[in-house]
Amino acid sequence: MEKRVMTDSKRRKGLMAASALLGGVLVLTGCNDGEAKSNGTSDGPSSQAQVDEAAAKDASKARIVISPKNGANNAGINDDAKVTVSEGTLTQVTMTTQDGKSVKGEMAADGTSWKPTEQLERATTYKIAASAKDSEGREAHENSSFTTVSQANSFIGNFTPENGSTVGVGMPVSINFNKPITDKKAVQSGITVSSSSGQEVVGHWFNSQRIDFRPEQYWTAGSTVTLKLNLDGVEGADGVYGVQQKTVTFKVGRSQVSTVDVAEKTMKVVRDGKTIKTIPISAGSPENPTYNGQMVISEKFKETRMNGATVGFTDDDGKGEYDIKDVPHAMRLSTSGTFIHGNYWGADSVFGSVNTSHGCVGLNDVKGAGDPGQPGAWFFDNSLVGDVVIVKNSKDKTIAPDNGLNGWNMSWAEWKAGSAV
Repeated sequence: MEKRVMTDSKRRKGLMAASALLGGVLVLTGCNDGEAKSNGTSDGPSSQAQVDEAAAKDASKARIVISPKNGANNAGINDDAKVTVSEGTLTQVTMTTQDGKSVKGEMAADGTSWKPTEQLERATTYKIAASAKDSEGREAHENSSFTTVSQANSFIGNFTPENGSTVGVGMPVSINFNKPITDKKAVQSGITVSSSSGQEVVGHWFNSQRIDFRPEQYWTAGSTVTLKLNLDGVEGADGVYGVQQKTVTFKVGRSQVSTVDVAEKTMKVVRDGKTIKTIPISAGSPENPTYNGQMVISEKFKETRMNGATVGFTDDDGKGEYDIKDVPHAMRLSTSGTFIHGNYWGADSVFGSVNTSHGCVGLNDVKGAGDPGQPGAWFFDNSLVGDVVIVKNSKDKTIAPDNGLNGWNMSWAEWKAGSAV
């Protein structure tokens, strides 16, 4: 009996060993059935290890990385897409939309990177297939698919001034976003404004959709200002991403600051520190005074229509309705409708003696804006968008800093307090 028990025990152990060995073979043959069939079960593990080692030695050293990662959503449309390789060179990269449309791209001279040369579309799925070789000619392959951010899930910033423009010393960089920004720090961190003058430039949020940048004092005349928008992929609000990747530069022209004295009814034009002209003006009447403060010319129109009803002036309220379809040499000073402009309907005797306007600053001019000798024409021709017009001694309040490009009416401490970084 004892002998039979020992025999049964040995049998059980033998069966268990055989089962373990068979199980090992089955596991090993999962990815290489052919090798398992050609080799016996007794030497399968050793042979498979040799095969794996040989395959590893024969594998390409080239390592391809595709950005964005496979399966990514809300990818940026500018610089997100890129293919790079280490320990090898790229031999082929193809990028297509989900419907098979090819995307043009450019390979680096050394063959280590590739990127598309056209802006991607929003809410579009793209596929990238890349191949590379290492120094021994062994190939590597990588594939990726990603989807770009949709219009509903993205934001853009409309900015002023324009790229390549020349502006006055008071011109701030003003950016208005098309969607409310809740993560102001993230968005502001993706924006840089710098000047060749070395002036410190700080951003100030007026609300959830507008940020302006300026130095403590006016820009240095002759300097160059650079705006960089690195917002592609920045999450400005929950699930809402930026799509802009852009560099803008503009030139600051000569310094010109004109001071309107409402009490004296004159405007003194100072260029580069010297008074070049004093012009008689007619500012806002006592019933409709002109704002005080530093105002920046934001737009210029050789002729434009001014309709009092659009800014609340009607006969019903006793303020007097007006609709002039051809106001000459008009330059905007505020969003709410303050202009400095030519006036052909007032008598010559008005300018320099009586304040008669609805809040604008008027200069003598002619109908049709065709006489360059008129004060209105001269000031228009000698002004840049971004020039400063200061109004003083009016009985009205100081203009709000966000009413136009007029952040200069805020102290530097207040301005910096509105920065999110």
